[in-house]
Amino acid sequence: MAPIHVLHGQPTPEELAAVLAVVQARAAAAQAAAESARRAGAGPAAPWNDRSRLFRQAVHPGVNAWRTSGWAS
Repeated sequence: MAPIHVLHGQPTPEELAAVLAVVQARAAAAQAAAESARRAGAGPAAPWNDRSRLFRQAVHPGVNAWRTSGWAS
């Protein structure tokens, strides 16, 4: 983490501690979110375990669309 410099004013030790606590909490939350996104980006362990394949594909208008709308995907 980069050093923090006070540019204006003279904060009390309590104010400075409060600001540092917020900055550290935000940094920890961002790091946790990045780690969670990295884990989630891996996807399911195997294709058979992917539940999204159970969803029906969208029906697009066109010739015989009414007929193909009843077909299983």
